Amino acid sequence: MSQHGVGPRAVTRSVAFLTAGVLAVPALAGCGSEDPAGKPLAAPDIQPAGRDRIADGGTLRWAVDSVPDTLNTFQSDADATTTRVAQAVLPSMFRMNASGRPERNPAYLESAEVVETEPKQVVLYKLNQQAVWSDGREIGAADFAAQWRALSGKDTAYWTARNAGYDRIQKIERGDSALEVKVTFSRPYADWRSLFSPLYPKDVMGTPDSFNDGARKKLKVTAGPFSVKEVDREDDEITLARNPRWWGKPAKLSEIVLRTVPRDKRAAELAAGTLDVAEIDPSAARRITVAARPRSSSSPLMGPGADRSAADALRSWAVANGTDEDAADEETVARKKLRKAVTKYTRQQQALRGFEVRKSLEPAYTQLALNGAEGPLADERVRRAVARALDRKELAEAVLKPLGLPAVPVGSHLALSGQAAYADNSGALGGQDTKEAQALLADAGWVRGGPVKEQEKKKEGEKAAGAEGEKAGSSKEDSDDDGTYVVGEDNKAHGRQDPADHLAHDGKQYQQPAQGGAPGAYAPKGTAAPANREAVPLAKNGKALTLRFVLPSGPGSQTLRTVADRISRMLERVGIGTDISKVSDESYFKDHIASGQYDLALYSWPATAFPATDARPVYAKPVPAADGSLNVEQNYTRVGTDQVDQLFDEAVSTLDEGESRSLIRKADSRIWAAAGSIPLFQRPQLIAARKNLVNTGAFGFGTPVYEDMGFLKKGAKPAAGPSAKGSAAR
Repeated sequence: MSQHGVGPRAVTRSVAFLTAGVLAVPALAGCGSEDPAGKPLAAPDIQPAGRDRIADGGTLRWAVDSVPDTLNTFQSDADATTTRVAQAVLPSMFRMNASGRPERNPAYLESAEVVETEPKQVVLYKLNQQAVWSDGREIGAADFAAQWRALSGKDTAYWTARNAGYDRIQKIERGDSALEVKVTFSRPYADWRSLFSPLYPKDVMGTPDSFNDGARKKLKVTAGPFSVKEVDREDDEITLARNPRWWGKPAKLSEIVLRTVPRDKRAAELAAGTLDVAEIDPSAARRITVAARPRSSSSPLMGPGADRSAADALRSWAVANGTDEDAADEETVARKKLRKAVTKYTRQQQALRGFEVRKSLEPAYTQLALNGAEGPLADERVRRAVARALDRKELAEAVLKPLGLPAVPVGSHLALSGQAAYADNSGALGGQDTKEAQALLADAGWVRGGPVKEQEKKKEGEKAAGAEGEKAGSSKEDSDDDGTYVVGEDNKAHGRQDPADHLAHDGKQYQQPAQGGAPGAYAPKGTAAPANREAVPLAKNGKALTLRFVLPSGPGSQTLRTVADRISRMLERVGIGTDISKVSDESYFKDHIASGQYDLALYSWPATAFPATDARPVYAKPVPAADGSLNVEQNYTRVGTDQVDQLFDEAVSTLDEGESRSLIRKADSRIWAAAGSIPLFQRPQLIAARKNLVNTGAFGFGTPVYEDMGFLKKGAKPAAGPSAKGSAAR
């Protein structure tokens, strides 16, 4: 996962005011003949090619966010790179297809099916007879049993992050032959396909010591097309080498090197020739796209000096050649630096012509989280009003349309379009409706122009006049408040700097001139606006309705900040103010989201093929812990209901797949109605790749097939036909 997202299976998928008879759930789409799951909105974009066109050998240099602290995906500090390594070097009984649905992995499984349901559920795995660990030992029941015991939760000496599913297993035994594994469950488990993916050898899972420490820094025994050759923490690299004991089609690449490269440095590293593939942000994608175009006057200007006008250039020349020697010297140095930067940028652009952007939609979605633990959002009516104020289509288009990706709002908390459990259940809450949002707020007691306590009004006045300046180093004494304000404009910015603030050099608050009537006229503080009441904030019990909107401040978070600005404007139209607070990326999740120090926040959840298992802790009703605190699991919005919990429990316990999907969709409808979180859009997936690199790129839902990755033979071309360059799936 990229920034501010939470991975589903590397850790536990790491959220009310409803009464019986109040919640109206629309008829589920599954009742008709058309499958409500639909198709993926975007296809994979990996430049497919047959193995006969791919050269044997070569090293693929792949940018990652970090070298992980552990190679054990079942530990709490596992990350996306841990998962990538596991996919390449360890068995997985099931993998995801292009629609985000689990499918049997034939490299390890000949078959896997439920063979008994009474008195107990029994699943019989028939293993590929060629499947062996890299030490030559056959993969078998002993490995399955060791993993079950480690992850069952019965032995607390194992430092596990999750045990979902494994805690339902009663016993594991060998079948009629060494190639058969028989798993008996103590309770029915619908998501049994989620288990043993990945599967670690018994050498890792066999004892607490080997589990806790044996697979953190190295993996001695593997069973994939690649093995772990070296973990170099000094150079921040992991090298995977072709596994000579791999029984499947041999890996085309000799090695894969996973290199830690910060996202804002990746374009430069690609240009320098030190990377072959990297996930990139939209700005880097634009650079590569522009570099690939023929140079012409119509090409957009980018890079150093791109924002300089002809007048700026003329002024610079005049100063550099003027009579003021000090100014001329300073300008001459600046011009030399600019020329050097332009030359470097031009060379990089030339090098980037060897790359292309492959794009799809990531199996994850961005949501607006509403903290329902306390404050105004503890009232379901206010949460629903926030949701009804949002134009989710506009937000999706703002992010995805410029990238040429389908801009369709996400309609489910629990699956994405194309996945088996998906259905658009947003109708349980309703679409954008300003009047309905205002009616909900009025019903909750929030009224326009209501009295606001003088102390709070003073704080707001100070903030409007110079709070941002104080953060930049100014002091309260710099502000000269003359006791007037612009009627109907006093709280319009809600903490955002007014465009006119740059004119307030004399320390006085800039005031726009009156324009034909009350809005904009000067009046003593406390005067209500006789017109333009929509600009007046709502208030209740002497407090204005202002929500703290927490955002990350890092360089990779510009998209989130853009979305947040649009959301703030939408909320302002119904009388809800926002106070945007930007915090460091390091503290964003731990100190704010997980700890509940926010009202509104934007972050992502991944899609999962097993929502009954993986999504339950995200939406479970928080319960009081023994110490008096609130156990929220991963429900960071603190909004949940007993009914949703019950539907999850029923969905995970039925072996009828159709019934389980129906229960998941019902749970999703009720999650929508509770308005604890609002899914917005599927995240873009932008990958820069060398043009001759094939079977690699934006994988979308699908699990990568590492043995088929490689570089085209000289003169060879990729597979004929459309490559689905980020286009909507047909």
